[in-house]
Amino acid sequence: MVVKGIRSINPRAHHLNVEHCNNMTFENLYLNTLVRNSDTDGINTRNSSFIKIFNSVIATGGDCISLDDGSTDFSISNITCGPARFSFIYVPVHIKLHFSIYNIGSLGKYLDPAWWLPVRDIHVKKILFRDTFSGIHIMTYPKPIENQVHDVYFEDIVMDNVRNPIVIDQEYNTENATTSSRVKISNIHIRNVRGTSNTPTVVNLKCSKTFPCEGLYFFNIDLKYNGRGPDQTRSPLRA
Repeated sequence: MVVKGIRSINPRAHHLNVEHCNNMTFENLYLNTLVRNSDTDGINTRNSSFIKIFNSVIATGGDCISLDDGSTDFSISNITCGPARFSFIYVPVHIKLHFSIYNIGSLGKYLDPAWWLPVRDIHVKKILFRDTFSGIHIMTYPKPIENQVHDVYFEDIVMDNVRNPIVIDQEYNTENATTSSRVKISNIHIRNVRGTSNTPTVVNLKCSKTFPCEGLYFFNIDLKYNGRGPDQTRSPLRA
């Protein structure tokens, strides 16, 4: 199935929710949320496989693309993300791969076993993040739920005035937490990333004490602080 040429502006909820879908292609999308302080995602996915997203522009108040539990075998390319409040790819695990443009996230957040599905085999290429809060963002919650994020590949990424270009966070929302995250993050490849950050820390790693990160590979990262944000530290890497 092909979804093509959709133009969506200021929806009441997320622009597109993709759940329990297989073998779909999304192309030439224009998704815009004019109210930047909203929490509206562009594309939010869960329990879906063999999905392609390409040649699109996403500017939202939340994540440009958020990959939740059970998102597998994704190919994402030629996307402009931003301006956006959060990220392009977000992987939350509960799992959430948070792309501001991409977010992989919320993994480990929910106690229902129906949410205990891995995020894997994600390929992201040729992405422009412009004026976003985050760029590549993989986050998991500190709860006693085992899950996995693995075999994720980011390549040829441009950051333009991004606040948090690269974040891998296994201790998201640790207030009142009684355990470390039990979501395993492994075999993450981030290659050919260039551009500017408006904060001095361009890579931020927070790994779980219980299931620490394994196999994080960074190649050819050229991100420069543009001097527009608070100068709290000059370290290019915080772990």
